[in-house]
Amino acid sequence: MTLYAYRQKFENLSVKIGRTFSKLELSPNQWTLLSILPGIISFYFLIEEQFFFAAIFFFCAGFIDIIDGAVARVMKRVSKFGAYIDTIVDRYVEFLIIFGLLFSNLPDFILPIEAWLFLLLFGGFLTTYSKAAAMEKKLVKMEVRGGILERGERLILMLVIILVAGFSKIHSVYLIALTAVLANTSAIQRFSIVFKLRKEFK
Repeated sequence: MTLYAYRQKFENLSVKIGRTFSKLELSPNQWTLLSILPGIISFYFLIEEQFFFAAIFFFCAGFIDIIDGAVARVMKRVSKFGAYIDTIVDRYVEFLIIFGLLFSNLPDFILPIEAWLFLLLFGGFLTTYSKAAAMEKKLVKMEVRGGILERGERLILMLVIILVAGFSKIHSVYLIALTAVLANTSAIQRFSIVFKLRKEFK
């Protein structure tokens, strides 16, 4: 199957999701804000080291994040403010998960686990901020995308990290370290992209 076919298949699924959940009469922004709730619940289960339930609610938060955009497109209510809220809420949910892992009694690996989680948090935030800063400073005309680990892939890895923690905490830490390295690599790659695409300073 070609990349276009995969994209078309996902777009068709997105339309079906949007039509289904738009019947609940919640606005796209309300769906966005709602994703914080399963994020908080996942945070609680991480503290309790109930990783299976933490993974379920983290998945729910991610699915709701898909719903809000799908509903916005179906209802023709896509807006810059909605995209702004979505970005802020995404950062809160990601923070809650990493903060919850901090209390999950995970072992150290080369560096203290706190250091790996901090690097993961920093890499994820910087990957997003490098895009926002480039637009804010008007160095590029379009949003900067790319990098070895974009947000979607990072969240999938974080979900795997939580699930693996339920079976082996040390293997979960290995994945945290890997994700932290890849997240920071992505931030550097985006900086490199901006450097190449930047306009001439005046």
